Amino acid sequence: MLRAAGVGVGDEVIVPAFGNVEVAEAVSQTGAMPVFADIDPTTYCLDAAAVDAVVGPRTVAVVAVHRFGRPADVPRLRDVVQRHGLLVLEQAESEAPYDEIEQRRAHAAYLDGRLSGVRTPERGKGHTYQQYVVRVPGNGRPDRDAFARAVRARRVDCRVPVKTPVHRMPGFRRDVYLPETERAADETLTLPVDASLTKREMHRIVSACNALGGLLQPAF
Repeated sequence: MLRAAGVGVGDEVIVPAFGNVEVAEAVSQTGAMPVFADIDPTTYCLDAAAVDAVVGPRTVAVVAVHRFGRPADVPRLRDVVQRHGLLVLEQAESEAPYDEIEQRRAHAAYLDGRLSGVRTPERGKGHTYQQYVVRVPGNGRPDRDAFARAVRARRVDCRVPVKTPVHRMPGFRRDVYLPETERAADETLTLPVDASLTKREMHRIVSACNALGGLLQPAF
């Protein structure tokens, strides 16, 4: 995708640091340098204003990664790239059958209306809930990890979606501060919304999370 777009040695490509390392690796394989921009805290996709702030004289493209079933704000990103004469390339997620997506949406709506121990995701147009990502209240990573262990002990399969942002990984380490990326890596947790889940299993998810609600409060 990048080589076909003419990306090569000496170029810079803006990518998200919140997510898989493969995007940055793909940029590096062309001889270009990945430049990391911060994310929108609601969609977990690239923030257009953050992209605009890191455009430089060698920037040639932006890779918009759709995350967790929520599409990136491509229209706003296109406004930015058009002003700078850049390309915007999209990395889409694998598509699921319509019935499966609708069932995941139904499960997400069930959790939205019943969870009290976490901050539920904001609904958005086109959200397919490939993953149901919540924020755990408290003091960041230690409390999120403790919450995850307690939920797993109640037989709920929860996962940390992004353990280490790419700009903190060896080989891609950058001396930049991406506050929303850092915060998301410290606070997010995915809960199951698979189409195959039963009502009993959905109830267990709610009970496990709500039993911990209020135990992890921010320190002042």
